[in-house]
Amino acid sequence: MATLIGSLVRLELATAEHVPALAAIRRTPEVHEFWRGGDDLDAAVIEDLQEPGSTPYVIEFSSRVVGWIQWSAEEDPDYRYASIDIYLDPAARGRGLGTDAVRTMARHLIDEHGHHRLEIDPAADNAAAIRCYEKVGFRPVGIRRRSERGNDGSWHDGLLMDLLADEFAPADSETAEKRPREGPADISASAW
Repeated sequence: MATLIGSLVRLELATAEHVPALAAIRRTPEVHEFWRGGDDLDAAVIEDLQEPGSTPYVIEFSSRVVGWIQWSAEEDPDYRYASIDIYLDPAARGRGLGTDAVRTMARHLIDEHGHHRLEIDPAADNAAAIRCYEKVGFRPVGIRRRSERGNDGSWHDGLLMDLLADEFAPADSETAEKRPREGPADISASAW
């Protein structure tokens, strides 16, 4: 599978070599709140890498791993769709990297895999994630009541969002034919 190139980020297939960086991101309180994983986050990331039916990528910005994005699909032809999950290092937020990663993955799933419908399901109280997904074109479908267990052991609501291929609009900076490049040339890593 090829590297996916966004306007700001690169999506590379995740491998065992990425585990330390991903586990460090998962340890941040902002990510751990929604992704959990127990006390051994290295083991949790390894388990995620091995999840059947899932295709995991790391999100890279300025040659640094800043997050994780994965997709999986329902392949029954009568119910076919793909779903996306993502987390981003809190230190990398506020730069449009999450939006670019989700948009890049959506474009890949629509153009390369022929999906007509995509889903994503953030926690209902994760306002930043919901705003990010809306920028790509995802729309709220409905609340999935008490659909996920939080760190406190109680059940929390999720928000089901979807995006139809004919509603997907690439970013203004994207062209009809995007040429691969080594990485974002105009972005400085000096903020790290």
